[in-house]
This record gives sequence, C-alpha cells and structure tokens, in this order.
Amino acid sequence: MDETGTEALLRRARALEAEAAGLRAQAVAGGGGPAQAIPDGAPRFAALTTDRDGRITAWNAGAEDILGWTAEAICGQPFSALFTPEDRAAGRPEAALRAALDQGSVEDEVRHLRADGECLRVSGALTPLRDRSGAHVGYVKVLRDRSELHSAGLALREAQAHLLRAQEAGGIGLFTVGVEDGILHPTPQFCRLYGLPERDTYPAETVEALILPEDQPLISTTVSRRRGDAPRDVAYRIRRPDTGEIRWIARQGEIERDADGRPVRFSGVARDITEQRQARDALRAGEARYRTLFEAIDEGFCIIEFFDGPHGPLSDYVHVEANPGYERHTGISRIVGRTLRDLVPAEDAEAWLDLYGGVLRTGIPIRFERFFAQANRFIDVSAARIEPASRRQVSVLFRDVTARRAAEDALRASEALARTNVERVQLALAAGAIIGTWLWDLPRDRFTVDEAFARSFGLDPALGREGLSLAQVVETVHPDDQAGLAEAIRAAIARGGAYAHQYRVRRADGHYYWLEANGRVDHGPDGTPLSFPGVLIDVDERRAVEAERDRVTAMLRSLNETLEHRVAERTAELMRTEEALRQSQKMEAVGQLTGGLAHDFNNMLAGIVGSLELMQTRMMQGRVGDLERYISAAQGAAKRAAALTHRLLAFSRRQTLDPKPTDVNRLVDGMMELVRRTVGPAVAIESVGAGGLWPTLVDPSQLENALLNLCINARDAMPKGGRIVIETANRWLDHRAAQERELEPGQYVTLCVSDNGTGMTPDVVAKAFDPFFTTKPIGEGTGLGLSMIYGFAKQSGGQVRIYSEVGQGTMVCLYLPRHIGEAEAEVSLPDLAHAPRAEQGETVLVVDDEPTVRMLVTEVLEDLGYAAIEAADGATGLKVLQSDVRIDMLITDVGLPGGMNGRQMADAGRQHRPDLKVLFITGYAENAALNHGHLGPGMQVMTKPFALEALATRIRGIIGGEG
Repeated sequence: MDETGTEALLRRARALEAEAAGLRAQAVAGGGGPAQAIPDGAPRFAALTTDRDGRITAWNAGAEDILGWTAEAICGQPFSALFTPEDRAAGRPEAALRAALDQGSVEDEVRHLRADGECLRVSGALTPLRDRSGAHVGYVKVLRDRSELHSAGLALREAQAHLLRAQEAGGIGLFTVGVEDGILHPTPQFCRLYGLPERDTYPAETVEALILPEDQPLISTTVSRRRGDAPRDVAYRIRRPDTGEIRWIARQGEIERDADGRPVRFSGVARDITEQRQARDALRAGEARYRTLFEAIDEGFCIIEFFDGPHGPLSDYVHVEANPGYERHTGISRIVGRTLRDLVPAEDAEAWLDLYGGVLRTGIPIRFERFFAQANRFIDVSAARIEPASRRQVSVLFRDVTARRAAEDALRASEALARTNVERVQLALAAGAIIGTWLWDLPRDRFTVDEAFARSFGLDPALGREGLSLAQVVETVHPDDQAGLAEAIRAAIARGGAYAHQYRVRRADGHYYWLEANGRVDHGPDGTPLSFPGVLIDVDERRAVEAERDRVTAMLRSLNETLEHRVAERTAELMRTEEALRQSQKMEAVGQLTGGLAHDFNNMLAGIVGSLELMQTRMMQGRVGDLERYISAAQGAAKRAAALTHRLLAFSRRQTLDPKPTDVNRLVDGMMELVRRTVGPAVAIESVGAGGLWPTLVDPSQLENALLNLCINARDAMPKGGRIVIETANRWLDHRAAQERELEPGQYVTLCVSDNGTGMTPDVVAKAFDPFFTTKPIGEGTGLGLSMIYGFAKQSGGQVRIYSEVGQGTMVCLYLPRHIGEAEAEVSLPDLAHAPRAEQGETVLVVDDEPTVRMLVTEVLEDLGYAAIEAADGATGLKVLQSDVRIDMLITDVGLPGGMNGRQMADAGRQHRPDLKVLFITGYAENAALNHGHLGPGMQVMTKPFALEALATRIRGIIGGEG
C-alpha cells in the first residue's frame, strides 16, 4: 500500500474512534440497565452488555454483523467466550473487567473470535454500568472491527520495511530539503551514508560541509534551490566525520513546486558509489596498463578488418590497430588506416588474403614463419579470428625469431663442428695426445671408461667397461690433490658446462704423473645433473717445462729486484748531491747578500752609535736642547734595523706571527700616508676598498710591512713615475679556482697592489718568490721582499699570486682566509707616563741573558710601580720561582744559556705556581722551544724590538687576566 492510501486509512480510523467515543459517552450518560446502554441505531459498531459476573446480557445488531452470533445464541454466555483460547488461558478477559471497574473505563485493541472461528482484530472501550444509585450492575463494551485498518497498518509497515531493506541493500538514502528553512530531513540510511548520527533533521549546511572543497561547486545551494535550478544529478566526494574516510556519493533530486510554481522543497536520493568509482578507475587503470603493455611489448601486434572492395567481397583489409612493435618487426611505419592493396602488389595481396581470409572464414588459427626484407628479420606470424565473425576482424601477432633461426643455424654448424671434433678426437687418440676418455652417469654414479683411461689410473680395464664409482676412480689420485679435485668436480656439477682440472695420478709403475681432465657437465631441463663426459690429456712433460720456466722467471725477478735496489740507491745518492748543490747555491746567494746587508746594518749602527755619542757629548757640555733630535735619529735607525730583521726572518719562515682579526680596509687607510711619503710625489696612489669587506686573521704589522714592500717594488718598476692602485675584495673560490691558486676552497679576502710600470716576463714571474732573487742592480735590493711576503701569506693560511704583462704593468694579490667574527678595534698605546700602574706589592721576575734588556725592562717595571727581580739564566730564574717569594708574573727570553730555555723554565715553574702569568720576549721565533706556537693559558709572546709603551700595556693586561 502506498503512503497516500495509508494516510486515508488512518484518517478513517480516527473518525471511527471518535464515533465510538460518542457512543460510550451516551451509554454512561443514560444511567439505565444494560439493554438501554446499547443503541440499536449504531449498526457499524458492536455493542454488548454483561452482568456483574461478565455474562452477556444484551447484543446489538452491529455485534451480530461483526461477530456473527445472534443475540439468542450469545446471551448468557460468558464474556470470555469472545476471546481466543490463548487470551483466555492468560486470564485477559477477567483482567479487562477488573481494570474497567478499577479505572472507570479501559480502551484496548484485542483479538476476538467470530461465531465461524475467524479471528478479528477489534478495538473499543469497556466501561462499568451503574444504576441511578451508582451501584455496579454490569459492563458495556463498544467495539469496532479494525481488521482492515490493522491489515493496512501491517501492509504499511511491511512496505516501509521493504523500502528500508531496499535502501540498506542498495545503499540508498532519501532526503528532503526545505527551500525556505534549509532544513534537511534524512532517512536513517542517508545518515549512515554520510557518517552522521541518525536524526530527523539537519541543517543542510551540515551535510554540505562534508563535501570536499574541490567538489563544492557541484552541489545545490540555498540560492540555487530558491531559484529552482539546483543540479539534478551529481556525483561528489565527502569525508565521513565518523571515520575520516573519503567516499563517493551520487545524488539525484527534483525541485517540488506549489500550485503557483514556486519551489517548495528539494527531494531526492543519495547512494554510495565508491566501489563503482573504484571499479571504474581500476578499469581505466587496467586499460591504461593494457595500452602500456600493448605499446611496450617487443612482439608486433595488429588487427585487420576485411571489407568488400572493387575486387569483390572481402577482397581487401585495413589495419585498424597496431603497436610500435609492428613497425620494428615488419619495417612498415604508420600502418593504421592503410589497406593491404596500398602496401603490396596485387599478386602478393592475393597471397595474404588467402592466408588471413581463411582464418576469417574458418575460425582456425594459423602460424607460419616468413622473412621480411624491409626489416631484415625472420618473423613468426600467428593469426586468429576475433569473435564474433561478423566483426570481420583478425588479430595478427609478430614475433622476431631471427635470433632463434640464427641459433638453429649455429646449432647445425656446431653439430657439424662436433662431428668434425669427434673425428679429431679419434685422430688424437690414435696419435696419443688424448690418453683416455670417460662417461660418468651422474644419477647412478657409474663411470664408463676406455682401456687407456683405466691404465692411466692404474685400474682394471674390465672394471672400466662394467662401470666404476667416483670413489674407485679417484683412489689413485695423489693425496695432496684429492681435496682440490673433489672441489673442482663439485663446482662443475653445480654450475654445469665446461670442466678442466690438473692433478697427479699413480700408475701401475707406482709413480705419479700429471694429467689434465677436460669434460662437460650436462644438465636436464629441470637443472638436474645428468652426464659428465670427458677426456684425459697427458701434461706431465708440459708441467716439467712450466716448472723450469717458473724457475727461470724467479731468477729473472730476483735479478730485476736487485737491479731496482741498485737503481734506487743511485737515485738517492743523486738526490743528495742535488740537495747539496742547491744548498751550495743558496749559500753562494747568501754570500753575495752579505755585503749589502752589512752595508745596511753598518749604516743603521752608525746612526745609532753616532746619535748616542753626540747625546753623551751634548750632555757633558750641558747642551740638552739637541737631545731630542739625536734620540729620534737613534730610534729611527733602530726601527729600520728591526724591519730588516723581520724581512730576514720572513725569508727563513721563522718570524713570530701575532694574528688578530683585522680589518684590511682600516689597515690600508692607516698606511696611506706612509706609503705616499715612501714612494714619493712622482707616483700617484689610489685606494679602492671593498664595501662590507670580511675580516681576516693575520698579524697586522706583518701585513703592513708586506703592503709597504709591494708599494716600494711597484715604485721601482716605474722609474719615470706612474700610478699605484691598492684594492681589497671578498673572494669565494670554488674547487677549480682554489686548485689553480693552491688553496683550499672557501672564502678569502684579497689585497692587491697594481702598477702601470715595466711589467715582468713569465720567467721572471716564475722566480720572483725565490729567496735573494732580484732584478735590481747590486746594492739596491736584497731579493727578500717578495720572499718575505710569500712566507707571511703561507704562514697565515693564504697565498700570493703575481699577474704581469711586459710594458703594461704588474698586479700582486694576497689571498688571506676569511675570519668569522668581528675585527679588533684599533688600540692606541698610551704614553709611558700614562701607562697603567702596578697595584700594591705586585712583583715581576725578569729573566734574560742580555744585561741591557734586563736593565731596560726592570727600569720600566720600577717606573710603573712593580717590584722587579732579575735573573740571567733559566736555572737561576727557576730557583726564584720555586722559592716562597711573591711572583705575579714572569717575563723571560726564550733562548737562555745553561741548558734550560725560557719555555722549559716557565713549565717547571708552573708546577710550583700553577697560575703563573708568563710573557715570552724573543728576538726570533723559536717555534720548537715554544712548543710550535702552542701557548698555555696565561702565556703570551712579544717580539724584540718592541715599544716600551706596548710592553707596559701588555704586562698590565696579562696580570689583569686578559691573557
């Protein structure tokens, strides 16, 4: 029953119940006896009365119509006679009477029996009857046959159950969305499809929010529903809120309109099509895989379709599909769409039509081989009809069998060769080259050998013909060779194929002879070893020859090794001679330099000594006004001597470096005035500093010296004047660029000095860094300038390069590693009068073998308020350090007499005074004495000569904990 019919039945039932209620009210209001309580004018209802004991006392016409009993037949019968046996057994009639009496009225729906035994579903009310005094006199029941309505309800519920089962089985959910309120009314299955709790209503937005963003444009919206143009049939994806799973939903719907055509609601169905989509996607993927395989397989494949042409029925065919392998195998390109008669002459076309036409007519596949000249290949062709035959199509598969045909030809040639080899073996046997043959049946472990084999192994020839086991055959093999033979046999059987092995066998005379066994292990199709045939070759004489050859080879190798040793000794001697020659050349260069160095030092000493003598004379004369001029002259000469010493130390790679994070731009700016005064007015100086220049970790004073030397060299290359450019830059060297400059790849700061002078030839550039090499006249240059710069750059972890062209000028570039950090700020030394003073009681031990140095350092210390203790050697200084005298700091020379240097004394002193502060002062870098530059905490080094102001500042800094 459909929904509309069910609603009609329900409306009708409600009307009947209203009428029954009116009758009950009339019965109660009448207040008469049982007969008066039954209105005869209500034939549509059954009405009956009973006495107090439940016996029927009155029965109207409606009761007779519905229940089938006449009043005469039923009156006097108990009320329970109307109930089914099951209800009577359960005591339901008596319970109904009691309930009516207790409650005043009882409404129920029960089953009653008709007179013919039919069971009816009735509903009604049971009410107690009372007389006018209110005394209980009986009961009245008004009922209506509800069998039809009950059946309708059952039918409705069954239909709904069917519908629900259909929804569940088909995964279908129903819904309705109100156009105005946007409320969605889903069925339970709809809620389950969308992963929502089962509810009667949801806001439409709640469901729409489950749809993936990329599918949102597909769905109906409030606006589209109001316009009445919501999409009817869509498929989209949702993310279920209960599992997070993405599912495909197909939704179909219609807009319902009122009498005026306005949209009222949007109703429809939804079903889960995830599996169908997955199946469709899988089908597409399968088709794609098929197409990929179709395109990728090595075999050629095509489909031909016959048609009726000018030459008659089925007189031609066209290629409707083909893969790339078709072209490879047949040599015919772009075959799809081309007909047979377009490709081949008429006589050839008839032959192909007979072949493939027969397949189409009979349905019997064919297979044949043919040589395709266009592809120069032998092709195995297979053709089969594509069903049904009405399609007129035949599939053709092409396999390249050129290699197989070649293999067959090779096999035939091999068989012919084998026959030839057999003949040769027979000839070899006859000639004695082969001394025996064998055949080993591997599954049975039986050797069949010829007489020569048996004699070679010292066996009975009769046993060889009957069959021997492996153990019997190898019994006469030399004990030292049996393990190797067993392993060789095992390996040959395991891998199959060729076998060859040499070993010794004892013959009948009791002596061992060398044999070579050559054979082949044959495997079955399943890999099982089957047979092992072979031959024996006598190699005893060959082994003797090989042994003699090995002996001679060993002798030659020994002679060769002896020769190599002698050559090595001679080469070492030559290298020593060359080294001595180089040292001799160097000493000769040093000898040539001695005059120039002596001249320079004599000039400097003359300036120092002369100034001191004039100072002494003027002081004796009381003329102190001129002392400042003589002091300045002596200091200038001393500084020039120190600079020359530093250049010599740089050449020897022994100068002490005091590296600091340095701003090269700032250093160049500070040197500009000195450079200008040095090179003179004829040369223009230009400085080009890179912005954002990285700091580098170098000794600033050595870099200043290197810069000054480069500028002097540039000036000397421009005798008529010119232009010098000083440039800085950041450079990042990759592997190739670094390798060209003999550096590690990384970041570098460059300082370049260029001139537009005479330039240098390539051979001069190649020797420019050699010690003592100079192009200047004798007496005008020592040849140590560029060598010093080279040594300084290498010690600083960098490199120096020269770029020069004759007549164009020269550029010298220093490459210095970048320092990660900030450059140190420039520190100006205070005047000695303003140098930091000592604190109360601070004591410094001064150890130096030079009395003048000790005197100067001691006087500076005392001027600054320190107590000074002097010692002339390491042993004396150590005694002071091991005493209980207060010592706040040790100042010591590194090179001391007496067998103990300054570093050894400081280390020994620290055993007694672990926190001892130490300042090493040295005229050159005794790197080994200073543990190769590795200074401990609280240790520093200064190079002589030094400014006394710098010494005072360094002492205060070390004692104050800055070192």
